[in-house]
Order: sequence, then C-alpha cells, then structure tokens
Amino acid sequence: MKSLKTAVLACALVAPLVGTTNAAAATYPVKHPKLIANPLYKAGALPASTCAEPEVASGSVKQARAYFDAVVECLETTWKKHLTDAGLKYTDVKVQHVTKFPKKWCDMETNKDDSQAWYCTDTRTLAVKTGKSWTSDPSDLWLFYVAASTYAYHIQNVVGIDAAYQAIPYGKRAELLEQNRRYNLQSTCFGGAFIKSVWPMEGRTSKDWNELVALVEGDEPGDERWDGKTANQRFWLKRGFSTGDPGSCNSWTAPPSKVA
Repeated sequence: MKSLKTAVLACALVAPLVGTTNAAAATYPVKHPKLIANPLYKAGALPASTCAEPEVASGSVKQARAYFDAVVECLETTWKKHLTDAGLKYTDVKVQHVTKFPKKWCDMETNKDDSQAWYCTDTRTLAVKTGKSWTSDPSDLWLFYVAASTYAYHIQNVVGIDAAYQAIPYGKRAELLEQNRRYNLQSTCFGGAFIKSVWPMEGRTSKDWNELVALVEGDEPGDERWDGKTANQRFWLKRGFSTGDPGSCNSWTAPPSKVA
C-alpha cells in the first residue's frame, strides 16, 4: 500500500483557491483523470439535511461510540443520496469499534494513542479506538469532525480516487509525500463539506465551528510531512465548509503551497 500514513486521526491532532485547476503549476503534476477530473467534482454541493448529535457524558466511551455511529449514519444518508443522484455508485461502510489496535492493521502501522480512527480500503472498514482524550471533554465538535473526515476516505475509495492515487507513479520520496498530502487534505475538505451540509446544527454556533478549526492540526514542524502543515489542514477544512461542495476539494490540481 502506497499510503503509509492514511486515515489516522489521533488524540493530538487534524476564500476561493486561486489556480486550483492548473495542474501544470504543481511541482509534481498529477495527471490521472480520476484524480484531477473525477465525476464527483461535477455533482454539485451535498444535499442539505439535519444530523442530531446524541448526548455524550464526560468519560463515557459507550456514549461516544454511539455518537460516532449516529454521525456515520448521517454521513451515509447524505453521501449515498449525493452519489446515486449523480449516477455514481455507492457502497456502505463498515464501522468497527476496538479497544486496542494491533501494531499493523490493514497493512498500516498503528500507534499507541488512546484515541484514533483508521479506514481500510480493502475491507471498507472504519475502525475506531475511543479513549480519554476524546471523552474527557466531549462538548466540542471534534468527534463529529473525526467521523466526517475519516469517512471521507471511504468516499475516495468508492469514487475511484483511492485506486487512482495508488496507481500514479512517483519518483523521489518528496513526490510520494506530496501525493499523500493531497490525498489526506482532500479528505479533510470532504469532511468540511459534510459539516456544511448539516449546518446550522441544533445547539451549535459559529463559536463551536471556530473552536473546531483551532483544534485541527497538521504535521509538527520538523517532522516528515505526510498530512500537511496546520495552516493547510485548516485551509482545506474551511474551504469544504465554505462551499459545501466536494468539487471545491480538488487538492490534486492545487498549487504546491496549498498542499505543503
């Protein structure tokens, strides 16, 4: 599997874009049509709907899991309608709640963080480990964001983005890293687009949204950049939210500065 750091959201995380359609401007141009011109991009904004948030008491893993499942149910309802209305296929995701991840899961190296979420392309499974870091103060939108942005990898899988990403070649390691960042930043943007589709949410205000944006972080300075720096993680989250349209999430033709 090419992506060594795909779809993990751990306890210590994740305006119009000029030049997003000019693939030639990228340091490592991506040319695969399923990436740069996927039919999903022409399907329009996600349908507006509502998504009620179940109550989660501080420290309750059971309630946090139920919350996560409820958000996934909303995600499936919205995305299934969106894709099928556009004449695109849709396949349900599987959700697996675990208390511990093996060292290697779905050919990916996991870690020991007490809370994390992973998506396995081969089995279409979203696996979640929920611990204290996600339940100590569950009043924010963090769990909602984790569900939306991790589920986005499932959408990339269903519409052929994942297969195309795995197929495109790369030369230097820097090119592999950039490809991975484009992939991960797109999932962040898809997550933002879904949140927009159910916004405003009962009991939530712009303050909750701004707090969520502040919680999302990217790669630490000095680390190898797999996910994108914090500014770009937040940029793509806000971009998806501002439009509600997955078509605005075409990170594959974005300038290098927006996927750094």
